[in-house]
Amino acid sequence: MDFLNAIVALTNFVIVPATAYGAQLALGALGVTLIYGILRFSNFAHGDTMAFGTMATILVTWALQSAGVSLGPLPTALLALPIGIALTALLVIGTDRAVYRFYRRQKAAPVILVIVSIGVMFIMNGVVRLIIGPDEQRFLDGERFIISARTFKQMTGLEEGLAIRTTQGLTVVTAVIVVAALFWFLNRTRTGKSMRAFSDNEDLALLSGINPERVVVITWIIVAALATVAGVLYGLDKSFKPFTYFQLLLPIFASAIVGGLGNPLGAIAGGFVIAFSEVTVTYAWKKVLVYLLPENLEPSGLVQLLSTDYKFAVSFAILVIVLLFRPTGLFKGKSV
Repeated sequence: MDFLNAIVALTNFVIVPATAYGAQLALGALGVTLIYGILRFSNFAHGDTMAFGTMATILVTWALQSAGVSLGPLPTALLALPIGIALTALLVIGTDRAVYRFYRRQKAAPVILVIVSIGVMFIMNGVVRLIIGPDEQRFLDGERFIISARTFKQMTGLEEGLAIRTTQGLTVVTAVIVVAALFWFLNRTRTGKSMRAFSDNEDLALLSGINPERVVVITWIIVAALATVAGVLYGLDKSFKPFTYFQLLLPIFASAIVGGLGNPLGAIAGGFVIAFSEVTVTYAWKKVLVYLLPENLEPSGLVQLLSTDYKFAVSFAILVIVLLFRPTGLFKGKSV
């Protein structure tokens, strides 16, 4: 029985949260890796693109809620999501036309585009904070839990309860659908194949008659969709605060680089590696060990390797190790 309690505690506090967080990071990292693979620069404004998409979705969600529109047990934000994606797509395409296209035509070095994206990042961050404010915003409605800890205890008779939040289940299901749709698009459609050809060899793609501007626009639309979905899922699961998305940039880039920058499969794998590493290292293992160890060996402390305040340090450490020993990442993407 103690072993089962330990398994439930581990699932409740490590496996379920890390899986949901990993799915959110994977979607964010996919956006980063698409821009790097097709447009050939690291977009440091991606975190604030997520923040803008989430902000747009929140404002539409509030409008729907005030009009009495609801999805019942599911968050109303799901109805607002397509509008959030559309507004974010307009923002990133507009930014590309106003800023990035000039440097692309000048054949500027990737480092110049990186510096430009940092400038765009600060502007976006300011715009989001100006519109919605710097404070924490919550926009979750509907049923809070798929299964609550109390219900689980009553069903199983165990001492430990397992709680799975609606947002966690929603994150995993949505991520699977979005990733499946993206891979189908890239591998099965003519446009997706032209994007892959453009990524592999730009000059050969141009000789084949592929329109580079069309590839760029479609890339930004897909990136806007991925950023908005990732941002909204993270905001529903935790809460929305503009500065948090700026901080998320490190684990997202770490996920993309660990998996292999430019490799979509690597971005997904990297997201889960980073998420499970962060959650495992910052979790206090005392509760699980109390169930597993004899009474005389039970730990007196929390058995926590790092405080949760330092969870982003885990991402940074993994990123440094990967860059030192395997610069192309786990799935052999483009070297950084």
